[in-house]
Amino acid sequence: MSSVSESDHVAALTLRPAARADLPAVLALLADEENVVDPAALVVDEAYERAFAAIDADPRNEVLVLVEGVDGQGAGGSVVGCLQVTYIPGLGKGGAERALIEAVRVRADRRGGGLGRILMDRTIERARTRGCALVQLTSNKRREDAHRFYGGLGFARSHDGFKLAL
Repeated sequence: MSSVSESDHVAALTLRPAARADLPAVLALLADEENVVDPAALVVDEAYERAFAAIDADPRNEVLVLVEGVDGQGAGGSVVGCLQVTYIPGLGKGGAERALIEAVRVRADRRGGGLGRILMDRTIERARTRGCALVQLTSNKRREDAHRFYGGLGFARSHDGFKLAL
């Protein structure tokens, strides 16, 4: 009798830069935090196409996807999480970059099973490997569960953030 271990499940997850073919799945994750949205039901309009192309062409930006069920050649699979990372050069921290993480999402029906931790741990390691000295993020003040999650990952509430809608 064989069983799938937790380490096998984790190994079956791949974090990689999003490809254009992933765009509907990413938009579905961003469309509704509380419900699963069918990517086929979304319209990928010109604005999304332009935004994705700009991110994809910029070496300081990336949309990362957490994909489950990828085969040995890296094909197939289902997007179960995503986020966007912007690498910001700066004069602080000895001139090191910092990584700004935004739009963190795990598919609504897959939350609570450790996928968010895997998504964030692998993204943080990616930033560390790149030479970033700091990882930062913002989270809506109403998302108390998310705040506990980020605190459990070691993030500290060190600053107040401000936004100005234009």
